[in-house]
Amino acid sequence: MTERTFSIIKPDATERNLTGKVNAVIEDAGLRIVAQRRIKMTRDQAEKFYEIHKERPFFGELVDFMTSGPVVVQVLEGDNAVARYREVMGATNPEQAAEGTIRKLYARNVGENSVHGSDSADNAKIEIAQFFTDDQIVG
Repeated sequence: MTERTFSIIKPDATERNLTGKVNAVIEDAGLRIVAQRRIKMTRDQAEKFYEIHKERPFFGELVDFMTSGPVVVQVLEGDNAVARYREVMGATNPEQAAEGTIRKLYARNVGENSVHGSDSADNAKIEIAQFFTDDQIVG
């Protein structure tokens, strides 16, 4: 089943010019990038995006990190895109990530783990809508 998911290439990856390398891993996994934009996330955007973690001790640090430099927001499309991209990203902790996954290849640590991906199809729709309008997504 073809579906869409949302991806963010985080500041630790963009500052090292890894966007193209991350995109190659995504595309090699059979996912298509149907929308992509490099932005500087505002504090408001980051707080809204990560509000599910608002009560967690790392919330402030996460918002600071996500606003520390440019990010690349993306819409990915493919068969079972949500599950496929989560597999391609690898475990949150790069030390536990499988070989060849984005986080194994490029993450610095658990906090600076290079990429975000939606955890469900419902969340993907919500996350995509925060950064893209339908006419910006070219399937």
